[in-house]
Amino acid sequence: QNDSCSSTAGAGRQFESWKMKAEQAKKVEFIRTAENLKNQLVNVEKDKNGHLYNRKTDFRVEYSILEELEHSITSFCLTEAKIVQRLSKIQNNVKRLQQQLKDVKPTPEFVDKLKEMMEEVENAINAFKEEQRQIYEQLLKEEKTAINELSVFERKVELWALGSSTTKKVLQLPSARVSDKTLENHLPEEVVEFERFLQRTGGPQGGWDDYDHQNFLKVWTKHKGRLSYIDEAVEYLCGRTKEDIEQHHKWYQEFLILHKRKKESIKKWKEKQQQEKEGNMKEKEKSEKMLKEEWLQREEAQKQKAAAKRRRQQAAIEAWKKEKAIALAMEQASQLKLEERKEKKQQKERQRQCHLKLLLERYTLQKKEKEELEKLEEEKREEAENEERKRIAAEEITKFQER
Repeated sequence: QNDSCSSTAGAGRQFESWKMKAEQAKKVEFIRTAENLKNQLVNVEKDKNGHLYNRKTDFRVEYSILEELEHSITSFCLTEAKIVQRLSKIQNNVKRLQQQLKDVKPTPEFVDKLKEMMEEVENAINAFKEEQRQIYEQLLKEEKTAINELSVFERKVELWALGSSTTKKVLQLPSARVSDKTLENHLPEEVVEFERFLQRTGGPQGGWDDYDHQNFLKVWTKHKGRLSYIDEAVEYLCGRTKEDIEQHHKWYQEFLILHKRKKESIKKWKEKQQQEKEGNMKEKEKSEKMLKEEWLQREEAQKQKAAAKRRRQQAAIEAWKKEKAIALAMEQASQLKLEERKEKKQQKERQRQCHLKLLLERYTLQKKEKEELEKLEEEKREEAENEERKRIAAEEITKFQER
């Protein structure tokens, strides 16, 4: 029983040792695989950077844009994660405070602890609100900048649509300003007048900021442009006097008149352009029709030429196929004859081996019979010799007894 217990314990230790070795081998293999994958990743990164950061490659510009987008998305995700983390922390503090309020103890220490927790939660919430307010104000500033840029760009597009190549070049200048002389030479009079009015009066908002101008428009639209809106506008627009609003009202009336003239002028210009475009389209269609007829004739000639070429190629392919079929048939016949000769040779070899096998078996059988016969004769001879020795011994015993 002790031997069986010791053998069982030894087997258990051997199994544990084998298990530890197997786990160690797995760890080593995993580490080796991880190292190989890491090296492969480094090589792939080198190849990618070599291709993408090369100035001669065509993908550099597109990849740079994607890289900037990826960085911006990553930054946004990190910011969002930080916000979620802070909100979770505030939520946990609030829950902890609510849990404390469920078990109120009328002691000064408990009150001080509650006060400290409430101040901590309140400070965290106020800090978060202040930070978000600053971010919101920054976004409002960026939105305002974007709106102004879009407004300038819209005016550029309108001027570009009306102007000639000289106007386009002027609009592409860094200053983004159009001189009066250029406008007079290349733009309709109404457009020039509207642009001069905007340059003279402080832009599309009459020198006001976007917030005040939008509030002015809300009240003005509500009263449908009647002067009764001025009193309400004074309440809406803090920091603006009644005279400022009346002056802005006059500016806006003139702005609407000039803008309407500009739109009508652009409409007439578009109609003229459309008529010219239709005339050009007719001429273009006529020339395209002639070109199409010539192209169809050339296409038909090329088709006939291609059909004749295909027929010649088809005939050549058919002849090649026939030659290939004849050659294949001859090769198959030759292969068949070769296989028949090979089969006959193998059959003769099998017959010869079978004959040799029969001869060997016959020789083995004869040898075995001969050995058995010789063995039988040897046994008979030994038996005769034994009988002779017995007879001689009996005679010797008889002679000895007679003496």
